[in-house]
Amino acid sequence: MHFIRAEARRLANTCIWSWQGWRAAWASEKSLRQWTLANVLSAALAFALDLTPGERGVILGLGLLVLAAELFNTAIEEVVDVLFPGPDPRAKKAKDCGSAGVALAALAAGAAWAVILTGLLA
Repeated sequence: MHFIRAEARRLANTCIWSWQGWRAAWASEKSLRQWTLANVLSAALAFALDLTPGERGVILGLGLLVLAAELFNTAIEEVVDVLFPGPDPRAKKAKDCGSAGVALAALAAGAAWAVILTGLLA
């Protein structure tokens, strides 16, 4: 019983910390708010169109991946800003790579939409 209580507490803490991270990023990152809006619109369209469950799953999953990438990018930027308060080529590289990760996730989501829409129009 102790094990179950400990695991339940660990899960609760994980949820609390994740929510705190989301709220902190939401408050400071306009791009997270923009990607969230894009995700809501994408999800609404995925349910409005006659898609298969698999197609919907791909669209929803990739949308969440974009949000995750944006959160990772925010974390990278925050740490880099603390470690390198002034201009530094390593700091720029880290930030640029984080941004590229978000862009690739977004391109993957866009590619999925393009393929699915092409199939619907065929």
